[in-house]
Amino acid sequence: MTPNSVVLTIQKPNNFSLVEISGPDSTLLLEPKKAASPKQFTWLLFLRAYRALTCVSWLATASRAVLRSIRKRIAQSDLNEEEPQGRAGSKLYKFIKVFLFIAIFGLVLEVIAHFRKWNLYMIQPSEVEGLLHSSYMAWLSFRADYISPLVMRLSEFCVVLFLIQSLDRLVLCLGCFYIKYKKVKPVIADDGGLDLEDLTSFPMVLVQIPMCNEREVYAQSIAAACELDWPKDRILIQVLDDSDDGNLQQLIKEEVFSWRQMGVNIIYRHRLIRTGYKAGNLKSAMSCDYVKDYEFVAIFDADFQPNPDFLKLTVPHFKGNPDVGLVQARWSFVNKDENLLTRLQNINLCFHFEVEQQVNGVFLNFFGFNGTAGVWRIKALEESGGWLERTTVEDMDIAVRAHLNGWKFVFLNDVRVLCELPESYEAYKKQQHRWHSGPMQLFRLCLPDIITSKISAWKKANMIFLFFLLRKLILPFYSFTLFCIILPLTMFIPEAELPIWVICYVPIFMSFLNILPALKSVPFLVPYLLFENTMSVTKFNAMISGLFQLGSAYEWVVTKKTGRSSESDLLAFAEREQKASNEDKISRRHSESGLELFSKLKETDSSPAKKRNRIYRKELALAFLLLTASARSLLSAHGVHFYFLLFQGLSFLVMGLDLIGEQHN
Repeated sequence: MTPNSVVLTIQKPNNFSLVEISGPDSTLLLEPKKAASPKQFTWLLFLRAYRALTCVSWLATASRAVLRSIRKRIAQSDLNEEEPQGRAGSKLYKFIKVFLFIAIFGLVLEVIAHFRKWNLYMIQPSEVEGLLHSSYMAWLSFRADYISPLVMRLSEFCVVLFLIQSLDRLVLCLGCFYIKYKKVKPVIADDGGLDLEDLTSFPMVLVQIPMCNEREVYAQSIAAACELDWPKDRILIQVLDDSDDGNLQQLIKEEVFSWRQMGVNIIYRHRLIRTGYKAGNLKSAMSCDYVKDYEFVAIFDADFQPNPDFLKLTVPHFKGNPDVGLVQARWSFVNKDENLLTRLQNINLCFHFEVEQQVNGVFLNFFGFNGTAGVWRIKALEESGGWLERTTVEDMDIAVRAHLNGWKFVFLNDVRVLCELPESYEAYKKQQHRWHSGPMQLFRLCLPDIITSKISAWKKANMIFLFFLLRKLILPFYSFTLFCIILPLTMFIPEAELPIWVICYVPIFMSFLNILPALKSVPFLVPYLLFENTMSVTKFNAMISGLFQLGSAYEWVVTKKTGRSSESDLLAFAEREQKASNEDKISRRHSESGLELFSKLKETDSSPAKKRNRIYRKELALAFLLLTASARSLLSAHGVHFYFLLFQGLSFLVMGLDLIGEQHN
């Protein structure tokens, strides 16, 4: 082909092929192409028909499988089994149902109008046909004059909140990038190191393990605490058992006794009057007379397993820093890859620790205590009022009061403590309800103290507007209102339609930032975005319950554990049993192995009730609402809006049928 050649492709005719034009003076030559024979045309039609039938067959099979799963789940579940959510949850469900019925009626009306080609700007009054047509035209006029402006103002308000929260998230990410780039880390003071040769230089440390009916994980948590590398005469382990099962109490006592026989300074405590949940348990333990002999207290929930060097990595940060009241370690999850639900939780918590906790710890010396895997200076606890039972977030409560008293916090991103994630949607939903209702209870109680405290105005503003309002109130409010209420509403009110960047570009970008601390989870970007919007109904309901002090705000349900990480502990348990028997340190009445005792416990206990997955009514109602809105958007040929509503509705359907997370047959 010469340098002056031009290639021309003619696509429309079926009997011409590619030709070459050599030079500007060349003549256009069209080469005839052999036409397809009738036999070839017939085979082409057969091939296309086969492909169409295959596609239809696949869709029919998939639809049958989905419907079969739905019928099975409905047959195995009880609509009345859903856990009570108090007055807020009941009213929210009624509101969603009313909205759904209105949406279905509106969809039917819009379908009729679409096929009859009714249009406000093309039809003259004399062309109106019948009462239905007249009513539809009146609705369009009323909608444009009165409803659309109101919805537009509400959507604009929520979009502004959305942008403010996105900006806050972006600033946090930039702060994290700065920490990574500059390699900023908490440093130990020059005189903060431990003298390994002088054991008296090790401060006295109290280790507390609060638990309540933790049958699956009590042994591994006690074992991990007993294996902490710290002088035996400088540490005391308190097992704070609030279990109401006598057999389980006996098992835990046996475990504590076996470790005590091996020289570990460990005691078992059980309250007769179990009030105040975890806060009451910790408060009772701190009232013991011997606590005054200890300088620091490390707290681990029952499913947490610290490494042996945990205290040696955390306690030195107190030495030489008398104003440090808390050293918090990061969580690591043994079951993060167990199912889709745990993978999505891992994304959230990785961002929480890697970005939120680390940035706030470096730049503000303040963050919310995570309730476990942390070491407190006992003096800071006492000066801040100790553990209070007034909310379900006792960890955040003590952190706020300590910060108002001038104490500083240190977050160690490199020190990790192994724990479990909830594997069932039911357990995760209850956990999130407690985590999002408690902060609103606390905000109501602490606001006067924050305003009158002696901390700087900047720290007061940060605590009120960022820590509480933006991240605990505004986030669940706009997530639910904007994406679950306003967006489907705008499908029936096109004058107030949300721009694509609000429902697509910005959410995807912010979700990508959330996933960065867990890069292996990038393939779950879209499921994570849909999952967060789906959880907004639970978080919104919890926020309202806590803000207005409704009944469900004070619910405390212990998060279900599976004890998956305890399998490796069986070998260690067997070794300890063998060593104890060889040394003959355990008396005959305690010589019975834990495994035998557990077998007897299973024999004496009545057979447990069969576990079943639940059906969640609010999620199902929202699923049908969003799917109805997606059908309406299809009539208007909305591209991104249709797909977003469709997949978001399907994600609500999956949650409502409890098809995510742990499954029970």
